[in-house]
Amino acid sequence: MMEPTWISVLPPVLAIALAIWTRQVYLSLAGGTWLAWTIIEGWNPLVGLASTIDGAIAVFGSDGDAKVIMFTLVIGALIATVEASGGVRGFVAALERNRWVDSAKRAQLLAWGTGVVIFIESNITVLVAGAISRPLFDRYRCSREKLAYIIDSTSAPICILIPMNAWGAYNLGILEGLGVENALTVFLQSILLNFYAIAAVLLVLAVIVWNIDIGPMKKAEARTREGQLLWPDATPMIDEDVLSPEPVDGVTPSALNMVAPIASMVLFMPIALYITGDGSLLDGSGSTSVLWSVLVGLAVAWALLLATRTFTVDALVKIALKGAGALVPLALILLLALALGDVIEALGTGRYVAQVTAGTMPNFVYLPLVFAVSAGIAFSTGTSWGTFAIMLPIAVPAALTLGLPLAPFVAASLSGGVFGDHCSPISDTTIISSMAAATDHIDHVRTQLPYALIGGAIATVCFAVLGATL
Repeated sequence: MMEPTWISVLPPVLAIALAIWTRQVYLSLAGGTWLAWTIIEGWNPLVGLASTIDGAIAVFGSDGDAKVIMFTLVIGALIATVEASGGVRGFVAALERNRWVDSAKRAQLLAWGTGVVIFIESNITVLVAGAISRPLFDRYRCSREKLAYIIDSTSAPICILIPMNAWGAYNLGILEGLGVENALTVFLQSILLNFYAIAAVLLVLAVIVWNIDIGPMKKAEARTREGQLLWPDATPMIDEDVLSPEPVDGVTPSALNMVAPIASMVLFMPIALYITGDGSLLDGSGSTSVLWSVLVGLAVAWALLLATRTFTVDALVKIALKGAGALVPLALILLLALALGDVIEALGTGRYVAQVTAGTMPNFVYLPLVFAVSAGIAFSTGTSWGTFAIMLPIAVPAALTLGLPLAPFVAASLSGGVFGDHCSPISDTTIISSMAAATDHIDHVRTQLPYALIGGAIATVCFAVLGATL
């Protein structure tokens, strides 16, 4: 790993600038990765290109990364199977038949509630909430940008507030590795101080209840009410025929075909964490557990359809392959994002950002600064988990040195990581939210950013007030 300098900031800056300028996520991630490797290889662009290819291939050398990519393909197969079985249509019909969802506001509340309830993994949250809610949003003329904002704001912000999931296990592992005594207690205390995550979840609920449409979101809502789902130059992030295929002849829509697989997936997650953790939920493997859970959900969906003889095995295989194929673009984006994250870590971008902001300062400044630095790293790298791994080893020793409680510093690190990730156009969660809502990615970033900045401002003030009381 090379000693980081200001040059280490250039690759993520290039990736972000390209994403905004070209609206091409693949090009942006690949460009940032190429520049990072070019710097490492002594500014030789051809060697940098060769290293970029090798770096992308090396992603599969990580069990966790490979499982995340495989999970993406399996969730595509599950979504396609549930859709083809009439599960989503049956669930939507049941909601409308019972008058639970009969307006745009209730459709938004459904998306928000789904995001809150399915808290096991952020990617699963956005994909499931998007699949359920998008037909209702289109029907009641609520913008897909609003859907992307809602499911994005109830994915990572909710997951970071729950200790018994992959996010909790990951951060507890970092804290224990730092030698923190009673790591679970510290993490639980930090949850109530995670001001951005709490603000994001409550702010999106307020936006729904009081129809708070500002900036680009206001324009998107007006456009949709006029019957135009997307802007003329917009490019949806996924093939809509996979998310909403044509009804299959002879298939009766049934809510059970959606509820049973998803419920199985959610309920199996703690079981998988328990198994992979040798009897401890906190020691379980998040990537393995998520993959197992999605496979269980797919198995349950197949079992239901085969038991009722709705589909043959051959038909289910074809549907699953089509669904997996539709999410290959997402898998490619994740591959590029993981490759960029790996080379940015080797370049030392996060360490450089942390180093230039280090120093002694008043308590009321320290927590907001930890929050801001964490947000900056997450924004420039597009990963909250990578940010946690960088910031917690900095913030925890700093708190111990100052003789201050650990929970506020842990909360500021985690909160900033989620905030920066929420704003970043190269974040995998932001990208997947665009896909789940079938909207243009940059349109999602532009419409969400004002709300994220409001949440960030609230969190900054709260951390300043908290720091003054320490």
